Parts: sequence; structure tokens; C-alpha cells
Amino acid sequence: MSKSRRSSIASAPCRLEWRASRWLGAMLWSLALLAPFSLIASDLPRGLAWPAAFVACAWGVFDARRYRATPARELTIPAGRGAASCEGERIDGLQLGWRGPLAFLSWRDGAGRRHRASFWPDTLPAGMRRELRIAMQRREAASDRASMAG
Repeated sequence: MSKSRRSSIASAPCRLEWRASRWLGAMLWSLALLAPFSLIASDLPRGLAWPAAFVACAWGVFDARRYRATPARELTIPAGRGAASCEGERIDGLQLGWRGPLAFLSWRDGAGRRHRASFWPDTLPAGMRRELRIAMQRREAASDRASMAG
């Protein structure tokens, strides 16, 4: 493989598709259904425990359904100093955090609103996790100012 072929692959942007995780969706449904039992089993007075259990269940179901209805997003992270984009719109302040196999991206859109996306192992396979990690390392290396020997 020639050097020019390798460098063109290295400078290719990282393209990710975020979609709602089935694992996280299942956990949200589990929490929605188990929260009422924990409130009823607690030492709360019965007159407070039952309404709180109903509210916790209703809110959990609402939250789980809202999460599953979230539309997929396409993120593009170019190598170097290029501007990253989400659904074709420029984004600023892109940050990446890791907790084991989970990846957490956060950014600001053109209007300054903060957005977040969490990638679970069922939505981001190991190869794409590695590609994301490398793309973000290259962005950080490109944004570092050149040091002067002194």
C-alpha cells in the first residue's frame, strides 16, 4: 500500500450515526415499572406512597417512550481542525467522555444550545469506538498550539 493511500484514509472524517439504544430503553422501562414498588415498600406514609408511586411510574413510562422516539442523528467529525457537524449543521465545543465501553459526546449548535449523545455498545461497535477515539485524539492534537523551544 502506498503512502498516499494510507494518508488519505487517515484524514477521512469519522461518520457516526447515533440512534436510541435498545439496552438503555429496556433499562428505562424496567426503572419505570420498578419505581412504584420501591416507593410502596419504603417507610413513606401510605397516603403519600401511592400517589408518588403513580407519578413515578407515569413519569418513567413517559421518559422511556420519549427516549425511544428520539430521531437518529448523523455526526461527522473531520480529522484535524475542520468543523464537526450534526445533520449537516456546524457544531462547536465538541467534547468526548468515556465510561468503559460507553461514549458520551456533547456539543453546542449554532444557536448555542447544548446537545448530548450517549453511545452504548449496541449502537457503537468496537471498531467504530476505536475510530471515534482516534478521530478525537487527532482533533485534540491539531488544536494544540505549537510549542516554541526556548
